Amino acid sequence: MRTGPSLPRPGQWAAALMAVVALGLFSLPQAQAQELRDVIHSRILDNGLEVVVMEDSTVPLVTIELTLRHGAFAETEEYNGLAHLYEHMFFKGNENIPNQEAYLERMRELGIVFNGTTSTERVNYFFTLPTTNLVEGLEFMYHATTSPLFDEDEFEREKEVVVGEADRAESNPHYWLRRGINQLLWYEHPHRKDPLGSMEAVRNATVEQMQHIQEVYYVPNNSVLMIAGDVDPEEAFAAAEAQFAQWERGPDPFEIEPVPEHPPLEEIGVTIVEESVQVPAFQIAWHGPSVLDDPEATYAADVLLYVLSQPASNFQRNLVDSRIALTAGKSYFTQRYVGPSSVSVQVQPDGLRDAIRATLIEVEKLTDPDYFTDEQMEAAKTILTVNDIYSREKTSNFTRTLTFWWAIADLDYYLDFLPNIEAVTREDIARYVDEYIIDEPFVLGVLLSPEDREELGLTEEELLELIEEVRQEIEEQRQVSHLDEEGGQ
Repeated sequence: MRTGPSLPRPGQWAAALMAVVALGLFSLPQAQAQELRDVIHSRILDNGLEVVVMEDSTVPLVTIELTLRHGAFAETEEYNGLAHLYEHMFFKGNENIPNQEAYLERMRELGIVFNGTTSTERVNYFFTLPTTNLVEGLEFMYHATTSPLFDEDEFEREKEVVVGEADRAESNPHYWLRRGINQLLWYEHPHRKDPLGSMEAVRNATVEQMQHIQEVYYVPNNSVLMIAGDVDPEEAFAAAEAQFAQWERGPDPFEIEPVPEHPPLEEIGVTIVEESVQVPAFQIAWHGPSVLDDPEATYAADVLLYVLSQPASNFQRNLVDSRIALTAGKSYFTQRYVGPSSVSVQVQPDGLRDAIRATLIEVEKLTDPDYFTDEQMEAAKTILTVNDIYSREKTSNFTRTLTFWWAIADLDYYLDFLPNIEAVTREDIARYVDEYIIDEPFVLGVLLSPEDREELGLTEEELLELIEEVRQEIEEQRQVSHLDEEGGQ
């Protein structure tokens, strides 16, 4: 899956396509890109803060969102999880609001609905409130951003809240599958892909560490301020500048604390995770493209994702309709610092080995020019277009889409997203598959219950042998195909 428009459920494909036909959307990408550029306006203040304004007068509300390039990718092991802890401390006292009680009371006065999120490459905070309170809302956001108090008592209480969130996440068996895979996939810096982080680091966190994060990363030149809703753009820009121009520019955070690269995988890795699950699952994961280094491949990855998700695709027919697997899906997560590509499968216990074999063979078929049709590729682009349009229905949610793309790439990446999706060719998809999947090292993670593992007698050594066996079969088939081609010339 990708961050952005979600995949439709199986029953939604036909309805979505009918909507496209009815609205004449097949030629829409360029028009949509221009429409977005007409309503989304951006300026950069002298201190480096980018201010983005989007006008939508549907309802008398405005959303104020502050987003930073921060998160797990910027964390050392000592700080892993502290971006998330800082997010919790954002909603506490500051120089203008003495404590959390006063903070919440002021929110009630302004009619603010609020939240924040921390992910691998973005931290964001968002308030939705009546338009009449825009100026007060900007002032409130400014003080929360620039002058947190980090009260010791509140800090200690919030640590336990974060630990509680981790406990809930860890109760999901699939959390442990993802964690096991990530330990091998990002073997040099796995913590930089883990926004939940280390609970040891959270428990040992200090106020001084919070202050360090604030000084290094919470600077205007590492931030975007989004104002979206029932506002006049010029008035919104003026209000933002009046409040935020006094925020002092800081050094480039990533010159102070450079982000190390994730070295490429050098060999195949396997892990078996034992948890209490009724249905075993496995995932095969690769290093995918970086949005900065190879943006063209990110668009191709998205189109292929939607091709393979279609119920009539060979991928679904060969793995799911054949009853080899219960479910099967391809995913790609767009990221600045290497986005992972993966295939995920659920299967009955007695069919696990056969499903792994069949999936490895199916992945090899992605290089076959007849593996998907032109119609399926166009349908994938259409569904991407429809989902993107649907994602804009609620402005207070759409701001999060915009700031996600700002954080991992820039606004232009998103504003030109649909035309670039429309431009993807078979050759683009083939290049993505050749460069990032076929014959590339990967990590295979298997999730199953202790009882199923004991009954199957499954070991990591056996999985490595199975992978090698399948790869040899694939290579032999390639050689036969090559000879057949030479013989036919």
